Amino acid sequence: MIITIDELLNMNLKDEVFVIETDTVYGIGCLYNSKIGAERILKIKNRPEEKHFSLLVSNLSQVDYLTTDFNESIDLINEYWPGAVTFIFRKSSRVPSFVSSDDTIGLRMPDNEKTLSVLDKFGPMIMTSLNKSGEPSITKFIDTLKFEDAVDFIVKGEDLSDLPSTVYDIKSKKVLRQGSVRIS
Repeated sequence: MIITIDELLNMNLKDEVFVIETDTVYGIGCLYNSKIGAERILKIKNRPEEKHFSLLVSNLSQVDYLTTDFNESIDLINEYWPGAVTFIFRKSSRVPSFVSSDDTIGLRMPDNEKTLSVLDKFGPMIMTSLNKSGEPSITKFIDTLKFEDAVDFIVKGEDLSDLPSTVYDIKSKKVLRQGSVRIS
């Protein structure tokens, strides 16, 4: 079902899986503490279980809640967020093991008002690129419709043109995936 952002913001989410635009590519997501939603995303994407999920956040208090090394990276966060950078932090005990099975968690604050409004209302969310694992990410709204029968809803959005986010490990100070943002 295709819905508007306002319809999504008026829902009560629990284990629903949905598609929404971000500032880079279309994402498929669910509440960060929904094991049922996370398992559905793995199945929809044909994604290996051992591959960690990243979370989208809308504010620094969410980052502080989910990590143990937030204060060490405040300068980088202020420079690159909101934006197309996923930072790898040391995770707090509040992050479920089905999201990340080791001691790290990828977090990103997207530069997209629709997505941020959803994160403000519902809190952090599992979000990964909308595609089958190993295939190119989806940037055109029309292409999201291939997943309409697999998800609970698709939020109507615009065509996007960006690369995926850059992934940067805070502790090692290394770029793990080069995306649209260069970190100096």
